[in-house]
Amino acid sequence: MCGICGEIYWDGQLASETRLKPMLAELEKRGPDDGGTWVQDHIGLGHRRLSIIDLTDGGHQPMRDHELSLVFNGCIYNYQALKLELEALGQVFVSHSDTEVILKAYRQWGMECVNRFEGMFAFAIWDDDTQQLLMARDRMGIKPLYYSPVNGGVRFASNTQALLTGDDIDTSIDPVGLHHQLTLHAVIPAPHTILKGVRKLEPGHWMIVNPDGQMFKKRFWFLEAKRPDLKVEKNAPQTEQAWLDAIHESLKSAVHKRLTAADVPVGVLLSGGLDSSLIVGLLHEAGVENIKTFSIGFEDAPEEKGSEFEFSDLVAERFNTDHKQYLISNDDVLPRLHESVAAMAEPMVGQDAIAFYLLSEQVAQDVKVVMSGQGADEVFAGYSWYSKMAEAGKEIDLTNHQAALDSFRPFYFDRTHAEWLEVINPKYHVRDVTSDYIGDRLTEPGADTFLDQVLRLDVTTLIVDDPVKRVDNMTMAWGLEARVPFLDHDLVELTMSAPTELKLKDDGKYILKKIARGLVPDAIIDRPKVAFPMPALKYVRGSFFEFMKEILTSPEAKARGIFNEQALERLLANPEAPEAFTAIQGSKLWHAALLEFWLQMHVDKTIARV
Repeated sequence: MCGICGEIYWDGQLASETRLKPMLAELEKRGPDDGGTWVQDHIGLGHRRLSIIDLTDGGHQPMRDHELSLVFNGCIYNYQALKLELEALGQVFVSHSDTEVILKAYRQWGMECVNRFEGMFAFAIWDDDTQQLLMARDRMGIKPLYYSPVNGGVRFASNTQALLTGDDIDTSIDPVGLHHQLTLHAVIPAPHTILKGVRKLEPGHWMIVNPDGQMFKKRFWFLEAKRPDLKVEKNAPQTEQAWLDAIHESLKSAVHKRLTAADVPVGVLLSGGLDSSLIVGLLHEAGVENIKTFSIGFEDAPEEKGSEFEFSDLVAERFNTDHKQYLISNDDVLPRLHESVAAMAEPMVGQDAIAFYLLSEQVAQDVKVVMSGQGADEVFAGYSWYSKMAEAGKEIDLTNHQAALDSFRPFYFDRTHAEWLEVINPKYHVRDVTSDYIGDRLTEPGADTFLDQVLRLDVTTLIVDDPVKRVDNMTMAWGLEARVPFLDHDLVELTMSAPTELKLKDDGKYILKKIARGLVPDAIIDRPKVAFPMPALKYVRGSFFEFMKEILTSPEAKARGIFNEQALERLLANPEAPEAFTAIQGSKLWHAALLEFWLQMHVDKTIARV
């Protein structure tokens, strides 16, 4: 797990360490153990390293192998098997790192090598022979990869903060990104971001930058959500128990891969919910001893408990883990909010971001790698709105754009397009681009039911720029690598092919509940699903409300003029009215304030980030 950056020019400009060094400074927290640059004429690469595999200098980057140069962020879990295969084909290795496996795999198979990688990755390879820069991002988008076209060239990095060190990036608001930001609770699907001059490579894609500056993208992975053809896949599961057994085995494999591909200890972020508890149970089932687990909680509020320690304690006791828990005063949350926003590559409204940030600060003192339960709700249909969508779309034509939207939008969109137009300054107005995008994605081929379409959209797009990005940003702010076994692509492919009724039974996530029964405490399995408790940021009142009001009425906010002032005044006057909340109970005031706060910190740079 690391931070990467680079630049390439095709108009005669030379790459420069002077530009790379400020970018690397913005990536240092992602890779505190080592750093390096490599510059050759019009191409330059930079790297910050978090040492996880091959802790020697053999894993130093940028890694050079004759005509090839590489910077890489992530982990290739099957690197040892690939290394043996490549050695049999004549490739010679000088290190024990997964980084060198990428180089040799590219030399052997070209960019088709990405199809052989199991893991999370974002990398860039410079090829002297072809004079091409090649970039790739993993199937699930776990590792970020941003890029910015500049005059005569392009720069790339693991976060936007690194790109924004340059004064030639267009930082004006992208209206398409703004529409997505305020409609999909801060999810802006690639390639857009909130800024016109910053783009991100789509998950499951690779991109080539040619010597003349032309950029070519190719999608190398497409997720299907269809039941197996038993005439072709004769060994496919056919009964409920067969599906449970197959998915159980695949999940065990996913956890095992993320445990063994490390030369350092691996811990678990234990929330007390089913997903992280099941990871601990599977590790115990595999014979792992002295499992390190970590939990965070907050002070109770009058209306709500602030921790789930009673449940995480059950798991820690059941499996005798080496457990640490951290209780944070609610008075300490708001003062440290700016730190978590400083770590955000894009504005994110999930309020548990600060919980992950504060937890990662503590965990990083003990381990460098943790497993986390992100993705389980989306892969296994754990949210309440899935059953509503399935019912709404059970009889629709799967090619009907409008019918698909009507079955999805009421349960998920933060606001209608009409409300968006009312709230947003006319200078940013665009057509209903979010409905266009979602409708297109919900009518793609390769799915048997409407719920299949919804789950595929969520897994491949919506979670990429919500919980997955949130966990990456908050853990890497402390040099901590997070691994997410529920997003193992083999497990995802298998689960997507399972019958939808298995996922919706028992109020959702039936498959995981059945796998967990007898392994983790019943109280964990049978408890109602709740959001992570953050009382200090849940209720729009007191100092939290005053903070948001100050941001949204500041001179910088008024000068930017994203929001219609009359609409904003109505929201500020009654921030806890029913119409002030989204379909999934997000605060519209918080959505607006977080966006403006992020822009003032990262674009205007009028708010200190440290």
